[in-house]
Amino acid sequence: MEFIPHDYQKIAIDHVINHPESGLFLTMGLGKTVSTLTAVSDLMYDYFEVSKVLVIAPKRVAEDTWSRETEKWDHTQHLRISKVLGPKRNRIAALEREADLYVTNRENVEWLVDYYKKQWPFDMVVIDELSSFKSSKARRFKALRKVRPLIKRIVGLTGTPSPNSLIDLWPQLYLLDQGERLGKSVTKYRDTYFKPGRRDPRRHIVFNWDLREGAEEEIYEQIGDICISMKSEDWLKLPDRIDNNIKVTLKGASMNKYKQLEKDLLLPFEDSDVVADTAAVLSNKLLQLANGAIYDENEEVQQVHDEKLDALEDMIEGANGEPILVFYSYKHDLERIKARFKNARKLETSKDIEAWNKKKVPLFLAHPASAGHGLNLQDGGNIIVWFGLTWSLELYQQANARLHRQGQKEKVFIHHLIAEGTMDGQVMEALKHKSVGQDALMEAVKARIKEAAAQQ
Repeated sequence: MEFIPHDYQKIAIDHVINHPESGLFLTMGLGKTVSTLTAVSDLMYDYFEVSKVLVIAPKRVAEDTWSRETEKWDHTQHLRISKVLGPKRNRIAALEREADLYVTNRENVEWLVDYYKKQWPFDMVVIDELSSFKSSKARRFKALRKVRPLIKRIVGLTGTPSPNSLIDLWPQLYLLDQGERLGKSVTKYRDTYFKPGRRDPRRHIVFNWDLREGAEEEIYEQIGDICISMKSEDWLKLPDRIDNNIKVTLKGASMNKYKQLEKDLLLPFEDSDVVADTAAVLSNKLLQLANGAIYDENEEVQQVHDEKLDALEDMIEGANGEPILVFYSYKHDLERIKARFKNARKLETSKDIEAWNKKKVPLFLAHPASAGHGLNLQDGGNIIVWFGLTWSLELYQQANARLHRQGQKEKVFIHHLIAEGTMDGQVMEALKHKSVGQDALMEAVKARIKEAAAQQ
């Protein structure tokens, strides 16, 4: 296929070529992958500036997206891809293969750095989903930091560089410029632009950091020469998106169990109990129960109701054979859906993605974390059902963007199964107002506990 770049893609391509340290903060659907591949091809075969490129990506993206995008476009088909994935012997064989781009998943970064040590061979590194390096304490960050001085060119791709707080930005920028713009340490960065927020003075623990006045603008000014940010809504005409909340009613005994867990933080079963001793654990347990099953203290699954399964069955019937992409939250959700619907197929490999995009999968099951970044699923259908909700706004947005993106030819329907009177409602409100995070979770749990206590 001939690649005719849009204006925003020309900007991205030129930015990578002209900046050895480059951050592309482009939201879903703007073609980060093809823009980067175009720049890599030019740098390698026109400018002769790089010879060996490493791409670090989420596992499923590493397995499928980069090779598929390379094969898709006429001008990148000459690029040779070697996938550094799987068992150690396979990874070593892939590294010894002659190629232009070596694609690996981020879990292999530490191994890769240790494997080469000071003989690091990659003069260009592309980090697909830079925000996965947002923790300066993570081993993958520390490993890549060791070899950063040996990297001639680096590109960071993400749509959400700071999904929770601008605190997350420092490690990502450090990998780009080695601390030139935001400081050599996260402590210096934090002390320069932030002030302590909520904290426990007795134990000298700071729970969160608030931006100082004017700090946000200062940070953006500091990084503006090497990072460009573009939003899809400013450049693309995406298909219409229709959101729909489907109310599910928990009947008698099921709702009583939900209320008992909410009120007592303890739900006794015949052979074991379910205990929730923190707000986060309670939220997790309540969301499980809203979906229909729950893990007890022995990690055994206790089935409570089938209301959401029944609602999903109604939706499948109403879709009249149209493929449906279902996002589930827990392993017991997956198992119960597969047990009810024998034609369901879980997203696991690139073959599953290929089958879905050829419309050979009527019911495609995916966890939002496994379909969160980079996967192109828009050819397979236009209907999403959220069987269980997530507190992560980033995962929610990225998962929906698998279908609601450039190349989608139909209206996209996003259905949420909401168990009435449960934590589902609080999560949906938080997602709606884009206020999702630890604080929103805590406030929602507090509100539920107060409400439950008032009903005693």
